Amino acid sequence: MNSKPICILALTMTLLNCTPENESESLTLFVGTYTDTESEGIYKLQFDAKAGKIVDSRLAAKITSPSYLAINSKKDMLYAVQEINDFEDGAGAVTAFSIAGDSLTEIQTVSSKGAHPCHVALSPSGNQLAAANYTGGNASIYTVAADGSLKGPTAVLDHRKIDTTKTSHAHMAQWVNNDLYIADLGLDAILGYTDTAEQGVKQSKTVQLQAGAGPRHFTSTSNGRFLYVINELNSSISVFEREGAMGYRSIQNESTLAPYFKGKSYCADVHISADGKFLYGSNRGENTIVIFSIDQESGRLALVGRESVKGDWPRNFTLDPTGNFLLVANQNSNNICVFRRDPEKGTLTFLNEEKLPKPVCLLFL
Repeated sequence: MNSKPICILALTMTLLNCTPENESESLTLFVGTYTDTESEGIYKLQFDAKAGKIVDSRLAAKITSPSYLAINSKKDMLYAVQEINDFEDGAGAVTAFSIAGDSLTEIQTVSSKGAHPCHVALSPSGNQLAAANYTGGNASIYTVAADGSLKGPTAVLDHRKIDTTKTSHAHMAQWVNNDLYIADLGLDAILGYTDTAEQGVKQSKTVQLQAGAGPRHFTSTSNGRFLYVINELNSSISVFEREGAMGYRSIQNESTLAPYFKGKSYCADVHISADGKFLYGSNRGENTIVIFSIDQESGRLALVGRESVKGDWPRNFTLDPTGNFLLVANQNSNNICVFRRDPEKGTLTFLNEEKLPKPVCLLFL
């Protein structure tokens, strides 16, 4: 009897059994930090999406306080704000890096045209970039050239002229579909702009928040029907439903804090899971991630629970591309904590941590 077919079959089965489940699935994670202590800039981490663990960490680029990052859809450019006020004429800066493999090479740094830029985002088409300047009270829009470099700014949206009785603090600039919305913590408003690619950018709508709310970040459903705003100063999430071309009407407000919590706390970041079923928000002070389920018809939130971040001052957080893990950047305790996420219940289970000085922004390549 010829034994070759049996041997070949056995070898094939052995190879099939070895591939697999035990091998790691490595994902690249870039981390923005504050550089006022031991940090030196942007770090590159490798995340094992099988084990749910950070397995490698190194400095990717020396840069001052890159507190927020954005990556283009081609994954060949990364943009970082430098949250400073001494780059040029009392302004901060935006730096463009090319990505080769998973390494960063600086190609350009431009003025943000306002002090302490704290957020940067790309338009859906990728041909525009917006930076929000917190202390400057304005936001700048740039054209993104074919090589990834920035031209402009083509517009500087000055919120200080909108309400002279309040102090403007632009905290987030983000496109929802093709319209640009800017969260202004000082004005308690989300301001909407159209025609951002044209010379005459038009402010067409203001979404007003409760006085003293302090809107910081926001996110929306994929179709833009529902808008979720996390408010830093009164620790709440406000839910709005689209009404007309750019308008939104308020439908719900929910506290992010436990009823028994009595200390000071300030919200930071907010994200929706890829399946649109759960919303997460970070509480700095209570030091938790609050979890809500989202009603798919009404857009309304229902509390699922809260999970300790196992650290201090959770700033930005992110869900990994598999949707199975949530990672939190704890600014004051100098650690990034990894949680396993239950896709059905939305709940979180702590797994492990990675030490890193002053992490404030997490962005998967």
